[in-house]
Amino acid sequence: MRRLARKYWYAGPALILLLVGYYFSLPTLLFVNSYSTVLEDRNQKLLGATIAPDGQWRFPEGNVIPENYKTALVLFEDKRFYSHPGVDVRALARAIRQNFNAGKISSGGSTLSMQVIRLARKDKPRTYFEKVIEMVLATRLEFRYSKEEILALYAAHAPFGGNVVGLEAACWRYFGRDVEELSWAEAALLAVLPNNPALIHPGKNRAALKQKRDRLLGRLLQTQAIDSLTYELSIAEAIPGQPVPLPQAAPHLLLRTVKDGRAGTRIFSSVDGPLQEHVQQVVKYHHERLKGNQVFNAAALVLDIKTGNVLAYVGNTPAGVAHNESVDLVMARRSTGSILKPILFAALLDEGKILPATLQPDVPTVINGFAPRNFSKQYDGAVPANQALIRSLNIPAVHQLRDYRYEKFYDLLKHIGITTLPQPADHYGLSLILGGAEGTLWEITGVYASMARTLTNYFSSAGTVRYNRKDFHPPHYQQRDSLLYKNTEATSWLSAGALYQTFDALQEVFRPGEETGWRLFHTSKQIAWKTGTSHGLRDAWAIGVNGQYAVGVWVGNADGEGRPGLTGTEAAAPLLFEIFNYLPGNAWFLKPQQELHAVGVCSQSGMRISEWCPQAETQWVTEKGLQSGVCKYHKLLHLSADGRYQVHSGCEPVSQIKTQPWFVLPPVQEYYFKTKNISYKPMPAFKRNCEQPLTVASMEIIYPTNYARIFIPRELDGTPGQVLLQATHRNARATIYWHLDKEFIGTTAGSHKLAVTPQAGSHSLLLLDEDGNTVDLMFTVQ
Repeated sequence: MRRLARKYWYAGPALILLLVGYYFSLPTLLFVNSYSTVLEDRNQKLLGATIAPDGQWRFPEGNVIPENYKTALVLFEDKRFYSHPGVDVRALARAIRQNFNAGKISSGGSTLSMQVIRLARKDKPRTYFEKVIEMVLATRLEFRYSKEEILALYAAHAPFGGNVVGLEAACWRYFGRDVEELSWAEAALLAVLPNNPALIHPGKNRAALKQKRDRLLGRLLQTQAIDSLTYELSIAEAIPGQPVPLPQAAPHLLLRTVKDGRAGTRIFSSVDGPLQEHVQQVVKYHHERLKGNQVFNAAALVLDIKTGNVLAYVGNTPAGVAHNESVDLVMARRSTGSILKPILFAALLDEGKILPATLQPDVPTVINGFAPRNFSKQYDGAVPANQALIRSLNIPAVHQLRDYRYEKFYDLLKHIGITTLPQPADHYGLSLILGGAEGTLWEITGVYASMARTLTNYFSSAGTVRYNRKDFHPPHYQQRDSLLYKNTEATSWLSAGALYQTFDALQEVFRPGEETGWRLFHTSKQIAWKTGTSHGLRDAWAIGVNGQYAVGVWVGNADGEGRPGLTGTEAAAPLLFEIFNYLPGNAWFLKPQQELHAVGVCSQSGMRISEWCPQAETQWVTEKGLQSGVCKYHKLLHLSADGRYQVHSGCEPVSQIKTQPWFVLPPVQEYYFKTKNISYKPMPAFKRNCEQPLTVASMEIIYPTNYARIFIPRELDGTPGQVLLQATHRNARATIYWHLDKEFIGTTAGSHKLAVTPQAGSHSLLLLDEDGNTVDLMFTVQ
């Protein structure tokens, strides 16, 4: 009795240890493999995949197994799969009998659960001891996983010939389609193939593979899984030939996911598959057009405004290895050209520094040695701010940035999502607005989308607190729902009113003088769009937004080579409009009435109306625009009775003097403005006997500017070259007396230009007219 008790006492702990060992016999991570990186669109359709690091096409485990494949697989491999506990005793008995009769191992009797264990154990030698281990672990597998999960494990890791592992990879490599689109013939072939994967190789045992597949199809007919018509059609299907390439609908986005640390995973992206395909074709078509001009590369990005989700991502053209087709130009840092100007325009409106049509100077300018020039190399003298924006004039933009301060603009760019500014603000200076910094298509399109999102989400909250600065965020290529933040704020980086007025200005499709002259892009849709061209014609940009989408396009050469005609309007804008024409809908932005105020504005200066403005119009301005300055260009002139001359009470009877408001620009602005505006009337000259008061500048030096540093090249024969001094005077009949370094050097009348040959070093220049008015400056010859 005592011995029996002792036996039970030993048996108890042994049993416990056995159960514990059984419980922990199955590894937590069953398969330790490297996997392909798989990119899918928002409808879970394959966009592309990379081969796994071990050289296998092995997709990460999925949950979708088509019913026809499951039916064929279970019938072929394990017909009692759904009823046994991982081991089929009847199948084992049959296998033992067959092996005994054959004198060798010809049948394993393995269930699908046991095959999963064998695949996980990396195909250990087929011995009886190994079979016992598989049986034990298969029963443990059944405790952990459901039958459907076991089928999914088998389908994901079964070998399908060559370097193809898993059902999903096999479907794409052999049939070029998704697992859900398998025919019965294809499902049967893939059910029998792991039993002998070598049969798939072209030219080897093709007939044997077809016979094996057809036998399974016959069994499916017998079990009434398929009807006779399906059977006849299925056996008529050919065996697949050479493996087919996988889709490459978004190759640059796929490689980017790998760089972002998502290698070996399945990425469910936000990409719209049909749109991606269309944008790819648009880029390819324009690539064919552009390469005739030796322009080989382009990129395009389409974003959803509400979410920031990427709808299409084309990183480059099929330009070939010689032209860097593998470079992802969506993420490449390139000179921004003029593409940041709308951000500055909105910031100026937001602070009330300008109104939409406030006149901006457009004259030859040198600021601390920086001499910006317009693309056209012409000057308008003065131009409304909104026209300067849509025509992408450089000189007005530089003056605007100087008024706003480039340090503040630099900080604003960083706050709203531009991360490609590694140097301090002083490194870029005023060139920041003209392409002196670099940006990526990804971030710049994202900023435009964030501006549109801020304006759109403004209407999602009631009251006066309607903003959230988190609306400015980068794009996302993984599916993400629209976010409306609960914690709203009173302000954002840019106000809804300023953004609406900016987008309203950018709707203009007629772009006179912008880069390539008059252009009209035909579209029935409302689009706010801006182009940009970098120095040296190396980068062409076009970004556009409406209430639903943001589209960004970059065109150029990946190696930075510039080409004639490589401008935003000529090269990039046609792609932009073709993409927009394909996009559904035509949503535009609502007007944020609560943030805009009606005010009287001078029709000529675009500033708030003063008492001397003869013509005014009502215009909507931002809150701070109400405090902007009144018109400074209209003066009240005292004229002779016939209106031909200016006079004053010291030289003309008061009864003979009439007063009249007059639009007066500074001399240099007037000099260029009147050549483009024939309606402009210069101020009348003073009467001979009337001394001119010094309330209005009468003359101004056009070139050089004050403290300019100039270089004078030598002539071809080696003699010193000349510099052409230039000035302007309000009185067309005036004579100007020129003095260089206090020495008289000549006079001019009518056209005030004088060529001189100053020595290297610092010089003073003084101009004197007949009425005693003077103007002077300093300049340096290098």
